[in-house]
Amino acid sequence: MVRLLTTRQRDFAHQFAAIRDRGAVSTAAVDRQAKRIVEAVRRRGDRAVIELTRRFDGVKLTPAGLRIDKAEIDAATRATKPAALRALRLAARRIAAFHRHQKVASWQYTDPIGLRLGQQVTPLDTVGIYVPGGHASYPSSVLMNAVPARVAGVRRVVMISPAGAKGYNPAVLAAAAIAGVDDIYRVGGAQAVAAVAFGTQTIPRVDKIVGPGNAWVQAAKRIVYGTVDIDKIAGPSEVLVIADAGANAVHVAADLLAQAEHGSGDECAVLLTPSSALAKKVAVEIERQLALLPRRADIARVLKRRGALVVVRNLREAVEVAEQVAPEHLELMVDKPQRWLPQLRSAGAIFVGPYAPAPLGDYVAGPNHVLPTGGTARFFSPLGVYDFMKRTSIVTATRAGLRKLAPAVETLAALEGYEAHAAAVRCRFDDERGGARKRRGGANGK
Repeated sequence: MVRLLTTRQRDFAHQFAAIRDRGAVSTAAVDRQAKRIVEAVRRRGDRAVIELTRRFDGVKLTPAGLRIDKAEIDAATRATKPAALRALRLAARRIAAFHRHQKVASWQYTDPIGLRLGQQVTPLDTVGIYVPGGHASYPSSVLMNAVPARVAGVRRVVMISPAGAKGYNPAVLAAAAIAGVDDIYRVGGAQAVAAVAFGTQTIPRVDKIVGPGNAWVQAAKRIVYGTVDIDKIAGPSEVLVIADAGANAVHVAADLLAQAEHGSGDECAVLLTPSSALAKKVAVEIERQLALLPRRADIARVLKRRGALVVVRNLREAVEVAEQVAPEHLELMVDKPQRWLPQLRSAGAIFVGPYAPAPLGDYVAGPNHVLPTGGTARFFSPLGVYDFMKRTSIVTATRAGLRKLAPAVETLAALEGYEAHAAAVRCRFDDERGGARKRRGGANGK
């Protein structure tokens, strides 16, 4: 079921590329459809949102029914089992505690010539969090998106999420209440992204949209970027496990299966190990554990397409391959993992040791589970407080400070052909230059 590969085989690069290069599939058709949806919502607002929701989700809405009222949220919280509420509150506390460490303060300093320079850090006013729904429910995604926004100090958090024909899982609305979401709208898909990007008669416009979603949601985020900010383009889940001969095959197999379970059908699960014996044990364990899982048919399809057990020459090569992949989740099940940790620079999240499986990070560890996928961990970071902050440069100058820098400003402005730039500095000292000319003229007149 899962391919067993070795980096020594001649066609390894070709086979491995087929597993990891998920971005090779053309998104042109999805982009075209998403563009039509976004444009319809931009032009017709609520009417388009309601029509598109009925067409794609099978849910009939009215303008008055777009927003979920407090009574419905309170009822959902009461309908959520006490154990679930306790788990959600524990997760929210841990997420908040971790993300408080990410806050940065405004700062200023005075340079040697007297300019006061600095940066003012302020939260965004309004953000939209997208929470996938419809066929599945993700209360954990509500927390992971909304709690950091609240920690950052965002004034208004707007949640958009498709309800599906049967409505919401009560835990989703309960999570929104726990996280401090201000407004919830029962719309999803590209039409929801467009609604919060441009605003409609009912749904407010936001400054930034964050959160995962299907291909149409991600396409819509790309289209509206620039009108609003977005966090990143999130793709299907992926895990890469680096394990040595001492790793537990039961644990490794379970962690590969866990990320293959997410449901899109395009997840990726890879083991890198220098031990062929471990790779074979993991293959057997995958078969055994898979037979016990309720979603075994879906998981099996993922593993056939995007699963691999790769035997590498040594751990150094495993690290090199991992850096090329830049995975969303990277698990490090090796002896003395701290030795390798500094060399792993391109991963969304790194889970160190046998007791740190990726699902711990998915729910309650504290760090965010909205992570870069598809190799984008080379340049993207996990969702965090910094995504909900903006920075403004501060420049305060004295007359003496500007006088010292004026010649350089005028020279550089002349190099670029911007006389008005130079004049904006020069005019502030015209009284000095005029006085100097008068003094020179008076001396000559004598």
